[in-house]
Amino acid sequence: MAKDLTTSEIDRQNILNNPYALAEIEKAAGIRGIPFEGKPVVLKEQVAAFFEVTPRTVENYLERHSEELARNGYEVIDGKRLQALKLAISAADDPETDFGIINRAPRLAVFDFRAFLNLAMLMAESPRAALLRKAILDIVIDTINARTGGGTKYINQRDEDFIHAAFVEENYRKQFTDALRECVDMGNFKYAVYTDKVYVSIFREKSKDYRRVLQLSEKDRVRDTFYAEILDLIASYECGLADALVKESMAKERKLSPLEVDVIFKTFEAQAHWKPLVERARVKMASRDLAFRDALHLQLQQYVSPLAPDEFERFLGERSKDLAARLEEASDVMRRLKERDA
Repeated sequence: MAKDLTTSEIDRQNILNNPYALAEIEKAAGIRGIPFEGKPVVLKEQVAAFFEVTPRTVENYLERHSEELARNGYEVIDGKRLQALKLAISAADDPETDFGIINRAPRLAVFDFRAFLNLAMLMAESPRAALLRKAILDIVIDTINARTGGGTKYINQRDEDFIHAAFVEENYRKQFTDALRECVDMGNFKYAVYTDKVYVSIFREKSKDYRRVLQLSEKDRVRDTFYAEILDLIASYECGLADALVKESMAKERKLSPLEVDVIFKTFEAQAHWKPLVERARVKMASRDLAFRDALHLQLQQYVSPLAPDEFERFLGERSKDLAARLEEASDVMRRLKERDA
């Protein structure tokens, strides 16, 4: 899916919050800044020169996007910090910097690398900014693919919570299908019908719709691609619905008709305690799939938000591992426990 970084604040923030991509972009950009308070910074005038625009153009972006740029490292330095900055500028001895003018300035606007990158993703007038945006998008894709082994279809399985959630959900899935078999007077297609009802209730898509968004093949199992929080919520739905079906069937001393099951389901999903859990699940699915899989769930578009840095750590960092490695770890733990008890 083509991304226009000049218009999408969510896409910009996802890049700026991804420390792994950011490190690679910083290497590739090769921006030389002024060492200040433990990091390199560049002046507003240097930024204008780099992007081959006027300082006024930079100021226009600062006025229109002040909150976003400030959140990502842009600031105006004055007071004692200004004196320290001027000393750092003087020590840097950059021939492109007119220190005479700068030394008289009562305050200075500076960008750290994140803020510089943020501006590059906003600036539509500059051909150099456009080239940098293209490089940024390529590096982000390459970084995610490199850290996930070449694809993101099963990036959900890199989460340390995935295995436990998958095992738990499998147990409640059996409870749910057993209840459908024993308590619902309907053909075998009932399993697909009520599974889709659960999916639509939680993330507004039937199984076939979800497959299309993630471009899954027929051999791909949908639940193998769900995040742990989605599996937990599905398990809660299946457990609760199974219990409701069994109780109603026992009370009536017969199997339930599809209409009766639909009424039970409607009452069940309308319970108030589901609302915050469903909202959270929708945000997780919509936001992660856009950031990691470049997949947009149109039905959940309103729930998309930028990922926090710890989300990138969770799925791309040292805590994340592929499923095979996690299963091997689990196998090792079980083997050691057996040896200890022997």
